Amino acid sequence: MTASAIPIVEISGTPAERGRQYGEAVRGRLGAALAYYQEAFGQSSGLAWDQVTARAERWLEPVRAYAPDLVEEMRGIAEGAGVGLLDVLALNARGEILYDETFAGMRGREDSTDDTVEEKGTADGCTSFAVMGEASGDGHVYCGQNWDWRAGTADTLVMLRIVQPSRPTVIMQVEAGQIGRQGANSAGIALNANGLGGRFDDAVGLPQTVIRRRVLDSESISEAVEVLCRTRGHIASNALLTCREGFAVDLETTPGAHGWLYPTDGLLVHGNHYQAGVPVQLAANYRPASSDSLIRVPRAESGLRQLRTATAPDDSRKLIRQAMSDHLGHPEGLCTHPDPRQAEVKRWTTLLSSCVDLTTGDYYVTPGTPCDHEYQYLPWNLYDGPHAPN
Repeated sequence: MTASAIPIVEISGTPAERGRQYGEAVRGRLGAALAYYQEAFGQSSGLAWDQVTARAERWLEPVRAYAPDLVEEMRGIAEGAGVGLLDVLALNARGEILYDETFAGMRGREDSTDDTVEEKGTADGCTSFAVMGEASGDGHVYCGQNWDWRAGTADTLVMLRIVQPSRPTVIMQVEAGQIGRQGANSAGIALNANGLGGRFDDAVGLPQTVIRRRVLDSESISEAVEVLCRTRGHIASNALLTCREGFAVDLETTPGAHGWLYPTDGLLVHGNHYQAGVPVQLAANYRPASSDSLIRVPRAESGLRQLRTATAPDDSRKLIRQAMSDHLGHPEGLCTHPDPRQAEVKRWTTLLSSCVDLTTGDYYVTPGTPCDHEYQYLPWNLYDGPHAPN
């Protein structure tokens, strides 16, 4: 995948206008996303796509009650792309659909007793990091992650900039049609996220894309934390928040209790297993859904500690890329490559690696695995928008 393989899209205006601009710009990629998930869900559960969207409808009213503007944005995306609202909602709730009990046939490694090579857990398999000034030789604040997910979605990725006065301007990496995932905003707040796994109860909670977007709409770190503490997600998910002022906190959010972590010596890394403590609902039988997370986290910590030797941002980015390119455990590991033993539709890869310099507002991504691609500078400064730090 070349540097030009991830489109750069900017949207602005009312929620409906933003959505239509977005949908028109990503029509082909959104179509590719629908085709991929139609195949993936069909193989996993035997359900036709109209059956998937019928089940996704259960999230429409909860999202409308919490964030009606985001429903309007999704409706606009559907209109711009020439698809149905429930198609877009299903793309935004694909993680929740995978975990929902009505999709009981879609079970990842955590539920399997087969000794053959299993697909990775259904939660996004990512490794996130935050580096405070005391842990970086140049004194800058850095954050980012390796975003690991199904290799078949590589042609659906989009770098999205949302101009939405009076809220902060948001930059995110998303799958086409999604309204929220990982990114940062003009108030100097960044969100990196990781799936955690585990089922809790049958209550309907909000999709992670909606919660993450509201986090990135926040004007302050306290508001971002409040969003995570006051909303109930349908599934468990990890949120690593970093702000320009040199503060980071990690929240392991679940439909039940939350756990939290702070940096140690200026460094915080999180993977796809519970690191603050296993929830009581899972404790008796808990096993990490993505077992390689137990390797990825300490390997990333070890590599990122080298940032203390950096003397300038260019040096720091090189060291971050080197750390996030670690191949211990190949093909799975910190830098993940598709496993040829898996069926093609179930293969995983590091879709991109992100590196955000919250001190300067510079945003970088690799269009594919970091071992094979240099960090590419995005043509926007993070702080060109409302609520930028003085």
